[in-house]
Amino acid sequence: MEQEEYTKEEIDWSYIQFVDNQEILDLIEKKPGGIIALLDETCMLRNSTHETFAEKLYQKYKDNPHFSKPKFSRSDFTVHHYAGNVTYQTDLFLDKNIDYAVNEHQILLNASKCPFVSSLFPPVEEAAKNTKFTSIGSSFKQQLQSLLETLSATEPHYIRCIKPNNVLKPAIFENSNVLQQLRCGGVLEAIRISCLGYPTRRTFYEFVNRFGILHPKALSKGNTEITSTKMILEKANLVGYQIGKTKVFLRAGQMAELDALRTEVLGLSAKKIQTKVRSFLCRKKYVELRTCATQLEAVCRGTLARRLYENLRRQAGALRIQTRYRMRQERNKFRDLWSASTTIQCGLRGMAARKKLRFCRQTKAAVIIQTRCRCHLARSRYVKMLKATLATQCRWRGRIARKELRQLKMAAKETGALQAAKSKLEKEVEELTWRLQVEKRIRSDLEEAKEAKIQENKKLQSQLQELQQQFKETKELLKKEQETSKAASEKAEKVTLVPEIRVDETQVNELTAENEKLTAENEKLKTLVSSLETKIEETEERFKDQDQVREESLKKATEAESQLNQLKNAFLSLREKLASAEAEIINLRQHAARPRPDPLLNMHKKSNLSVPADEQQVWNILYCLLITL
Repeated sequence: MEQEEYTKEEIDWSYIQFVDNQEILDLIEKKPGGIIALLDETCMLRNSTHETFAEKLYQKYKDNPHFSKPKFSRSDFTVHHYAGNVTYQTDLFLDKNIDYAVNEHQILLNASKCPFVSSLFPPVEEAAKNTKFTSIGSSFKQQLQSLLETLSATEPHYIRCIKPNNVLKPAIFENSNVLQQLRCGGVLEAIRISCLGYPTRRTFYEFVNRFGILHPKALSKGNTEITSTKMILEKANLVGYQIGKTKVFLRAGQMAELDALRTEVLGLSAKKIQTKVRSFLCRKKYVELRTCATQLEAVCRGTLARRLYENLRRQAGALRIQTRYRMRQERNKFRDLWSASTTIQCGLRGMAARKKLRFCRQTKAAVIIQTRCRCHLARSRYVKMLKATLATQCRWRGRIARKELRQLKMAAKETGALQAAKSKLEKEVEELTWRLQVEKRIRSDLEEAKEAKIQENKKLQSQLQELQQQFKETKELLKKEQETSKAASEKAEKVTLVPEIRVDETQVNELTAENEKLTAENEKLKTLVSSLETKIEETEERFKDQDQVREESLKKATEAESQLNQLKNAFLSLREKLASAEAEIINLRQHAARPRPDPLLNMHKKSNLSVPADEQQVWNILYCLLITL
């Protein structure tokens, strides 16, 4: 385990060979072919015995170096362990391995309320509940596995117990027996590995946390744990240590040296702390004594000051009493004189006040009469001026209102004319759009009629070609028949028949009838050909007329579109003019509805009644001049 840890931490280390017991463990407990697995398999079979189990072992492990069969036994087997050879007898293996306790019974007894009964039957695992067969070996193996899991989860420290003698008596020590036990337990090899290796190991965090006081600069924030450990070890002057990935490995005795250094540092720091604490306590006592002395001095000085203050207060009190008494006597004298003088002054002042009151009343009455008279005169002048100003303002406002009314009427007329033009333009636009739609429909109808006529022309041309072919065929037939009739007549003329011979009249009649029919058909065909030629000429003339009409309609449509665009532009400009005219009308109306300030009234309000008549006349003349201007 230690060597595996050294390889994991990647330190300089030479591997130490030791005896591995893994092959014997696989022989005993390996699942598909181990001794315990074979024992469980034989226990599950009904007719199996310990001899069959021994035979299976012999056949299975005959080539295994750690397994052998004794010479003079049929069912025994020997396992070559690390400590020595051990022979096992298989007589009662099957009976002892079978677990006769049923899982359901164990669960029931474990659920008992009695703690002793429930402790005798531990809880069954989930894997064992599903299996029907259970054995002592498999359960023991599971218990060992759980024990190993708990041990691997913790950090155990083993105490190796050694039997000193076989007699079981004290003070007897058998060297060979103890050495054999140490060798069999692997203690000697563990000691050899630990001596050659690094017995003490700590993680970087634990090492820095414990020995960081040896080098306080190593505990700064800029240093990592590895650098801080290296600085601490260099400060301690240690040699032979190894630093891995997560741990530091120390030789035997180095941890003791570090602890000794740590105790020295702690002792020095403890001395410093003691000196600091003692100095603090002495300083505290000194401060307390100094405060007590100052308090005593303050109390003594306070008592002396209070006594002096008492004497001074008594002196001040006596002086105050004397002054108060003298002041009282003087005040009484002054009060008598003051009362006499005040009575004389009151009489004299009352007489003067009554005279003054009488004079004030007379002057007040005269002032009231004068104010009433002047107020009446000023009010009459103000009323006259007010009437004149109101008349002039009314005339001037009427004149301005008439001008504005004329402007509004002109604007209304312009707006009415614009609205009429707008309505006319809208009607024209609607008519033009309607005409455009009609022309588009006519154009589509003309195109459809043109396509239909083209198809009819094609049909008529095909019919004409057929009639021409028939006409040619009929002409050829007529020529052939004429030639045949001529040949027949010539033969009849040449041949001199007896006058008694009779001519077949029926045949002659038939030939003449056929000839007449053919001539009639020929004439009909000629008439048809002439009629078709006339129809073709008429259709060509119609096509020419339709092409001319279509070109004229296209020209009209383009002209109508250009007129439409012009009308739209004119409509937009008229709309803008209308909007501007409406805005101007609204502004004029707002301006007309706004009350105008009257400068005369403001002047009269600001001016006082005490303004002389000449100044008022001047102001009136200036106002009239302003109005006329």
